Amino acid sequence: MTNDTQVPRVLLLLPTATYRAADFIAAARALGAEVVVASEEQPVLSETMGDRAVVVPLDDPERGASAIDALDARRGIDAVIAVDDQGVLVAAHAGERLGFPHNPPDAVARTRDKAAMRTAFMAAEVPQPRFEIFDDPNNVPDVGFPCVIKPVGLSASRGVIRADDAPAARVAAQRALDIAGGGVLLAEEYVPGAELALEGLLRDGQLEVLALFDKPDPLEGPYFEETIYVTPARVTADVQNRVERVVADAAAALGLREGPVHAEVRVHDDRVWVIEVAARSIGGLCARALRFGAGISLEEVILRHALGQDLAFGQAGGLARETMASGVMMLPIRTAGRLIGVHGQDVAKAVPGVVGLEITIVPGREVRPLPEGDRYLGFLFARAESPDAVEAALRAAHAKLVVNIDAHG
Repeated sequence: MTNDTQVPRVLLLLPTATYRAADFIAAARALGAEVVVASEEQPVLSETMGDRAVVVPLDDPERGASAIDALDARRGIDAVIAVDDQGVLVAAHAGERLGFPHNPPDAVARTRDKAAMRTAFMAAEVPQPRFEIFDDPNNVPDVGFPCVIKPVGLSASRGVIRADDAPAARVAAQRALDIAGGGVLLAEEYVPGAELALEGLLRDGQLEVLALFDKPDPLEGPYFEETIYVTPARVTADVQNRVERVVADAAAALGLREGPVHAEVRVHDDRVWVIEVAARSIGGLCARALRFGAGISLEEVILRHALGQDLAFGQAGGLARETMASGVMMLPIRTAGRLIGVHGQDVAKAVPGVVGLEITIVPGREVRPLPEGDRYLGFLFARAESPDAVEAALRAAHAKLVVNIDAHG
């Protein structure tokens, strides 16, 4: 159904646990778009959204797409956007039904299943770690040591564990299986080296790089908790170009064609290895580290693309990121227990270069570190003239924070 009003109407698929609702809604309002919020539970923002908050089952793509189809028949929708992993399959199915530019559902399904993703990369000869698929923790395939054990269906490093020998691999596999609640596991070759994250936008199958982040904290295991992202990445232009080519090949191998892409790669022995590709933008509140043109947010870029609007922003730079270096630190949870509080926030925010601090877990809540945990304590943001200065600001501010967790809470 065509939306007969002059105001574009956007359906945002927002899981109840997402960090990102407010930023996407703010971006839509900046564009003058009407927002309809859909989640798996009612209400999500329903006190302020009224009849613009609806229930859509995000765990059943066909049912979810049918609910969106019915909503479109009643009100008319101009775009469907999945904010997090949980909604990407529903958005793909809905885009196919409603005729929007979209990723094929089978391509998106491959991004949600690490085994299917690895198999697609292997068929297309995309460089990646050696891997084997298995489901018996007592019979872990031999891909060499050290290796990495991971569930095929989890994200954000949940259940991802490094093992340095066969006994450790069996223990890791059982733990990963328990975290995932059963299912299938991957055993992967551990690839050393620097890890980078690419933020991109696919338009008719062509990848446009929005930002390339480096991760200065080594991700060597046994768990893989990410902390600092800094852009522009401090790697050579040759490495940047090779990362872009490999990620473009990986997206094509999966069959992705439209919308945001977030990819993780490692660079080792002058070679780029693909760790993962997601059919969504960067997670958590990390997108706040990015600005384009004259201060345009990543969320607004995604909305403009979905609505078929101009992405040049009236400036010669088009989608070019701002010239200043920027970064984000995902504040780690080091101990399980009950969060009492985070002290020193005002002092941390006063560190030169720091432009924001958000603690996203309220006092009194139970917290868990990786590999079981599924949330960060919060997010710290910095901008400066150089990537080194951004990293220094983030580390200095983090050192001012005192996290009080009652381990017996």
